[in-house]
Amino acid sequence: MTPFLPAEWLPLIFAGLMALAILAYVVLDGFDLGVGILLETVDQESDRDRMIAAIGPFWDANETWLVLGVGLLLVAFPTAHGIILTALYLPVALMLVALILRGVAFEFRAKAADDAAKRRWDRWFFLGSLVAALSQGWMLGRYVLGFAEGWAATGFALMSAIGLAIAYVFIGACWLIWRTEGALQAHAITWARRALWPVALGILLVSAVTPLVSARIAARWFDWPGLLMLAPLPILTALLLFGLARMLMRMPLAEDAWHHIPFWGATGLFVLFFTGLAWSFFPYVVPERLTIWESASAPESLTIILAGALFVLPVIVLYTVFAWRVFGGKARDLTYY
Repeated sequence: MTPFLPAEWLPLIFAGLMALAILAYVVLDGFDLGVGILLETVDQESDRDRMIAAIGPFWDANETWLVLGVGLLLVAFPTAHGIILTALYLPVALMLVALILRGVAFEFRAKAADDAAKRRWDRWFFLGSLVAALSQGWMLGRYVLGFAEGWAATGFALMSAIGLAIAYVFIGACWLIWRTEGALQAHAITWARRALWPVALGILLVSAVTPLVSARIAARWFDWPGLLMLAPLPILTALLLFGLARMLMRMPLAEDAWHHIPFWGATGLFVLFFTGLAWSFFPYVVPERLTIWESASAPESLTIILAGALFVLPVIVLYTVFAWRVFGGKARDLTYY
């Protein structure tokens, strides 16, 4: 089959699609993982029910983006898929077990015979959310260092795991500011204030380590004109952090004004951070080992896969937008009938 696009474009297109899927997953599943982690800090059952109701229509659909991202990695970059999944076998397995545990806990809490049973399932939901977040952060740390071994690499991966979990708590708290009201919203504002500066510290530490990993990345950051092209990212990140801090200190505002802004600000932080990583590692899909062109499938295969991806991706986007429109507004009392 003759490709309908130049062969050298196809790996770029698939790299872009995969990056989009991973970023969408991190933001969308990130907020419901964060809410799951925060669930353990709440004593009142009514508040926990409201938190579950705030993510109930979205959380399982959000994981579709993870399936899409990993699926694109498998079919478009099979060599890279083998290397990455082999290096990250244990955290990937833990993440999948944790995500399954979350699904089981979510369904079984609805069938709980009494409050004590529901509380136990809430703890399992919290555990699944925490383990999934830590696993993803560990994978990020291992990837940034090119799967290096040693105590320093292990320490960085651990720091990354904790940092991503805190970032998920932050965006989860911002989601609750948007989707809840009253005392629970006030708690969410406090959670977001406390998590914001640890998130900033995590961004700073990862940003400081990344150019130390390779001379190529350092040159890409600090040589001209790379420095000029990269400069907007740290500037925008700093402005966004200080803007979020000021807004959170003033909340709640009268008539719940601007209640959605912290969530979109947190999303902006994720986008800027992800853009910085993409800028640093491009064109490598396995850091310093395989470029997207070296690991890509044959152009004929990519052409067929692209046709399927261009059908599936709009369906996922439309479903996501539809769910957000139908289930928009404040979370209401949780019911199962």
